[in-house]
Amino acid sequence: MEPAGGGGGGFPADPPGAFVLSNLAEVVERVLSFLPARALLRVAGVSRLWRESVRRVLRAQRGVAWISAGPADAGPPQEHCLVRAAAAELQNVHILPQTVLYMADSDTFISLEECRGHKRARKRATTETAMALEKLFPRQCQILGVVAPGIVVTPMGPGSSRPQEIEIGESGFALLFPQVEGIKIQPFRFVKNPKNLSLERRRFTEAGLLDNPELRVVLVFGYNCCKVGASSYLQRVVRTFSDTNVVVAGGQVDNLVSLTSDTCPLDVDGTGVVGLSVSGQRVQSATVLLSEDVSDEKAVEAAVQRLKAAGIPERDTVGFMFACVGRGAQFYRAQGNVEADAFRKAFPGVPLFGFFGNGEIGCDRVVAGSFVLRRCSEVRAEDLFHSYTTVLALVHLGASR
Repeated sequence: MEPAGGGGGGFPADPPGAFVLSNLAEVVERVLSFLPARALLRVAGVSRLWRESVRRVLRAQRGVAWISAGPADAGPPQEHCLVRAAAAELQNVHILPQTVLYMADSDTFISLEECRGHKRARKRATTETAMALEKLFPRQCQILGVVAPGIVVTPMGPGSSRPQEIEIGESGFALLFPQVEGIKIQPFRFVKNPKNLSLERRRFTEAGLLDNPELRVVLVFGYNCCKVGASSYLQRVVRTFSDTNVVVAGGQVDNLVSLTSDTCPLDVDGTGVVGLSVSGQRVQSATVLLSEDVSDEKAVEAAVQRLKAAGIPERDTVGFMFACVGRGAQFYRAQGNVEADAFRKAFPGVPLFGFFGNGEIGCDRVVAGSFVLRRCSEVRAEDLFHSYTTVLALVHLGASR
């Protein structure tokens, strides 16, 4: 093709096949792989080729993304720092989230200072903040959100960022799990009903907790456990599936604030059990318990080495830390971030998230590629529940095929 107007003084004609590149799926896919998910969804309507390329790019994005915020990100009191961070950063995320697990500090997320003494006001404040956060994610997302006294977060950016134990102050994180072929992440909820205390097996099966040969990991959280009968209800629920060959990790949080997959309305003052079941043949996981006797830096590093010895792959892996509010800096003689730093030393490329709560769930247990329970095969259900401890966990979502 010659430039408009003809003549020999213009640019040379484009070589044959120059425009063929725009139709090559490999080239289009390579270019689109640099775009975040929101931008990909916008350009998917350009042509059928682009639409199919967008689908392949999104399927290839199997890594977990996250958004986090700490006291340094605090702003106006009417907007929690996690909501503000999500509004700013979601447009830069390269995955399309299928499941979201978020945690935030109780004091600022549910606006306790504005709600003392009035149950209805507290419920309204909690709902507003949670709804503001939920609206930022795609509609098809399954969202589970809880609040706890303190939060463990890894700052956004490279995976080697130093995780932070934030015992006091405005903070939170949102873990974004994409849809990964062969892996199912399913939220669940069991509500304590004084009029009907039975636990139906059918509900556990629907949640993927029973009769599921591919179940590998259960992250489980009891909420409002300070109320009469709440702790015993949590133990009853966990006992139902804890004798299976899966990793069980979690603890007691203050409140449940989001669960979009459940049609039942949330009751801020109710009690119950929520969590995520993770199923898939390629999922691997391990947990280690830091008992009350683990009380100095060397002992913590030795305990983390037990987790390292499990041999869980570190790529496509997330770390979790569920610690007692009685630990932290005060427990380690005014030395802060001891456990998170020990985890980072052993796993520099694995992000770490979690909370400081009022009870921990877990033990030394490994579910590896061959699906052999290497430790804690004889752990009793009551030995999964602890206080003044920390449970560290690794969850690997499987190597790319």
